[in-house]
Amino acid sequence: MNFREIISAGIQFLLLLAVQILLLKNLALFGLAFCFIYLMGVLLLPISTRTIPLMLIAFLMGITVDIFYDTLGMHTAAITAMSFVRNSWLKVISPSGGYDEGEIPSLQAQSTGWFVTYAFPLFFFFSFIFFSIDFWGTGNWLNVLNKSFFSSIFTLVLAIIVQLLFFRRRRVIR
Repeated sequence: MNFREIISAGIQFLLLLAVQILLLKNLALFGLAFCFIYLMGVLLLPISTRTIPLMLIAFLMGITVDIFYDTLGMHTAAITAMSFVRNSWLKVISPSGGYDEGEIPSLQAQSTGWFVTYAFPLFFFFSFIFFSIDFWGTGNWLNVLNKSFFSSIFTLVLAIIVQLLFFRRRRVIR
């Protein structure tokens, strides 16, 4: 990543964190679906990003959200675990020709189907860990699965809308 891309990613992180903290903190659909839009900051980093720097970035984002949400490390644990799994998941869903160097796994760079295949399992993984920690010891696994599934769908829909509205489409010459 060059300096311009680093500054752009930093601004993107700050905007996503601000939206999450200021606007989405109390947003819940029917008490079941919560939106975790700040996860896009980790998911939209270049594919070539190594696991350890990715986990450090995720840790910082998670601890920032935890400070404002007063959730005692729940966001930090879940997003750090998700960032650990991200590169392995990218290898599993890799196209036959592989990825280009520095490619970003966004809706604009890939197809919509590929992005859904990429993002939904990672959103679900995050949500499952988050709500498992939240309901620890209560034995309410059906509630954990419900909230994880609907929160993942809600976050995915909002992530697609945000990318369609605010991200520039790259020109592709074929």
